[in-house]
Amino acid sequence: MSKPDTYIELLLLQQIAAGDEKAFRSLVNIYNPVLFPGINRIVKDTDVSQDILQETYLRLWLYRDKMPTIENPRAWILKIAYRRAFTVLEVSKNQFKIKEGISRHISSSHVEIEKSLDFNTLNNLVKTAVSRLPPQQKKVYQFSRVEGYSQNEIAEMMGLAPQTVKNTMGRALQFIRDHITKSGYLLLTLSLSLLFY
Repeated sequence: MSKPDTYIELLLLQQIAAGDEKAFRSLVNIYNPVLFPGINRIVKDTDVSQDILQETYLRLWLYRDKMPTIENPRAWILKIAYRRAFTVLEVSKNQFKIKEGISRHISSSHVEIEKSLDFNTLNNLVKTAVSRLPPQQKKVYQFSRVEGYSQNEIAEMMGLAPQTVKNTMGRALQFIRDHITKSGYLLLTLSLSLLFY
């Protein structure tokens, strides 16, 4: 990237830090052709790539107060986008491993489960439980388990202490475990520290 381009982007960052939405749109127009192909090479799914692109821009806006200290806009923005893409990829791999693990556990268990429990049933139980969480617990759960943000990132986005985020997440998971246990699926509560849906 040439020096004039870097200068323009640094100027845009200064304007965005001051809350200039027009400057932000200009930055989005500059980076759309760069970010989307790179993200899509990582996750290999255009819909997921589009979601990650939007999340990247959301993070840029949320962290705009840091922009005046950025010396290399391109490196900073690419780091945010690609880190998010790799996080989503890792979460997806972990979900696949969890599904396989639960499948093996259920198929090898001699415990009688109502007919055959499929993962749609688990998804529905989790979704129902999540929908009943208090607003703050629901937001923390979704940031962590659905969007893959770290505890510190959630704390910064929500303006909370990391320990508060940890405690809130713990209460949310306990509520979901209790909901599933009350539904009669005791075996599944063993795997709910890595809940997915």
